[in-house]
Amino acid sequence: MYKSYEMELGGRKLVVDVDRVGKQANGCAFMHYGDTTVLCTATASEKPREGIDFFPLSVEFEEKMYAVGKIPGGFNKREGKASENAILTSRVIDRPMRPLFPKDYRNDVTLNNMVMSVDPECRPEIVAMIGAAIATCISDIPFDGPCAMTQMGLVDGELIVNPSQKQWKEGDLNLTVASTKEKVIMIEAGANEVPEAKMLEAIYKAHEINQTIIAFIDKIVSEVGKPKHEYTSCAIPTEMFEEMKRIVTPAEMEVAVFTDEKQVREENIRQITEKLEEAFAENEEWLAILGEAVYQYEKKTVRKMILKDHKRPDGRELTQIRPLAAEVDIIPRVHGSAMFTRGQTQICNVCTLAPLSEAQRIDGLDENEVSKRYMHHYNFPSYSVGETKPSRGPGRREIGHGALAERALIPVLPSEEEFPYAIRTVSETFESNGSTSMASTCASCMSLMAAGVPIKKMVAGISCGLVTGDTDDDFVLLTDIQGLEDFFGDMDFKVTGTTEGITAIQMDIKIHGLTRPIVEGAIARCREARLFIMDNCMKPAIAAPRPEVGKYAPKIISLQIDPEKIGDVVGQRGKTINEIIARTGVKIDITEDGMVSICGTDKEMMGKAEEMVKMIVTDFEAGQIFKGKVVSIKEFGAFIEFAPGKEGMVHISKIAKERIDRVEDVLTLGDIVTVVCLGKDKMGRISFSMKDVAQQ
Repeated sequence: MYKSYEMELGGRKLVVDVDRVGKQANGCAFMHYGDTTVLCTATASEKPREGIDFFPLSVEFEEKMYAVGKIPGGFNKREGKASENAILTSRVIDRPMRPLFPKDYRNDVTLNNMVMSVDPECRPEIVAMIGAAIATCISDIPFDGPCAMTQMGLVDGELIVNPSQKQWKEGDLNLTVASTKEKVIMIEAGANEVPEAKMLEAIYKAHEINQTIIAFIDKIVSEVGKPKHEYTSCAIPTEMFEEMKRIVTPAEMEVAVFTDEKQVREENIRQITEKLEEAFAENEEWLAILGEAVYQYEKKTVRKMILKDHKRPDGRELTQIRPLAAEVDIIPRVHGSAMFTRGQTQICNVCTLAPLSEAQRIDGLDENEVSKRYMHHYNFPSYSVGETKPSRGPGRREIGHGALAERALIPVLPSEEEFPYAIRTVSETFESNGSTSMASTCASCMSLMAAGVPIKKMVAGISCGLVTGDTDDDFVLLTDIQGLEDFFGDMDFKVTGTTEGITAIQMDIKIHGLTRPIVEGAIARCREARLFIMDNCMKPAIAAPRPEVGKYAPKIISLQIDPEKIGDVVGQRGKTINEIIARTGVKIDITEDGMVSICGTDKEMMGKAEEMVKMIVTDFEAGQIFKGKVVSIKEFGAFIEFAPGKEGMVHISKIAKERIDRVEDVLTLGDIVTVVCLGKDKMGRISFSMKDVAQQ
């Protein structure tokens, strides 16, 4: 018999079944939250993977389309590679859980979360996050849990615990917080300029909810948890460290690492490594782990100097930002471009505008979200860090960084009604030495303004680092961390926002949590820094959005028509709309509610297309004058096409003031004539007159 556990969470029932399914996994939790069902498993290899110096953890979030009653789109009717949402969810689960595994653990571990049913009121992401923690805690895999996660929304000023899909999408806050029993271990947020005080309130309300979940997990573990298995430690031997310190003294290591030039530091470490390789030439066991040992020695040195002496590797003060530079329009002919440089981190961002029909279509588990109008893509080529490797497309890191910068700017974008464009910004990393995602946010903001996108406010971002000592109150916060401080420090706390509030947060840590003073201090430090960046770097380059889109950007005319007349504009099998496009060279999109967007680069042709559409949908009245082409001649008169797919007839008696016997005596096919509308005839056709034009 399996065991079932339940608790009340956010006004709904959370149910966990243990030993019902997946019994051969190290740990398995069959999760139910409302009608949302997620199968969460944790598995580990029996032995460590040889030849690696990192913990091989893999987190998967599998979206099964049957969960929402869909068959996958495309030719291959089965799930393919992970969606962007699945990758981002996997990262959110990975980030808080990874630091809770032993630092010297090298066994492969996989946390798999398979979404099998989705209730729109109960988001599957939060179910997977909690389920992954439960599956790991009850398994025999070494893990310093439990941990728990809660999502917070903000609707009409009220904080909502684990909001529904609709509340999550339409509210002013998307916040995910992970905690241990004592501390916050992960924060991820997208926000509509939420003030810092409100953000802190939401973070610690989520932290309180997490404590109830942790108590629930503790109960489950006490009843069905397995003893943790023994493992082979991959820690560096103490005697090896002592010998390294004898050969390369701590003072020598300090000289090697404390420089503001990344390349110089790397060369210094290379020379130290060569010296140690010569000394350990006869000790194959130590040589095999020398790279990791040098890394640990370098790390201990940097942390000691920062924590005890408040000395940073490049000599900056704790609150000092590296040299800043910004410029726009560095790439010709694109719709908008900007470059942002902070120390040895440099991002070039290019903005492209297109009709709304080019928005990204989304085939996912959220039925309310079928397209994405703003896209931010981030690229991280190997040359940006002085390395060489082939490009294999964006990885999880690139997708995560792009999504963070995208989330940062969404709150300030104009509405589709104000600015009827699909927008894509691409951040190209030219050089990297710390927090390229925050540089991407700054560069993207300037690129949008340079392209003439009327964003509501300027957005900037910065990262705050941390080095901790032996007690909770022994810590140092570092503004604008570079790569070395990220690698060797305990935290990468990224915050983006406007002058009014926060638009995004992403917090990664390598320790078992942060105290409230650290969280408050980091948020305050980031606010000071982003305001400084805006005032002293971004505004001098471009202070406000340009009044109109650039020369090479498509122009868009929007007009509203009666939805019942969409068929008239489109015509049978698209004949009418294709004729307008062929004549004018524009692109036309029509929404279901009758919003027509005419896109092109030639304003004259766009105007002609607009006039044609208006003619087609106009309810004609007597006295209106038109120009049209003779498209058909009959014995009784001629048919005049005055708009694509729109014709009226001039009776032979209305062609000329004098009597004529044959229409062909006055008109030939293709003639352009001016006519006046007489209304509709008995057959419901539009009736025109040529001879009465002068009287109008």
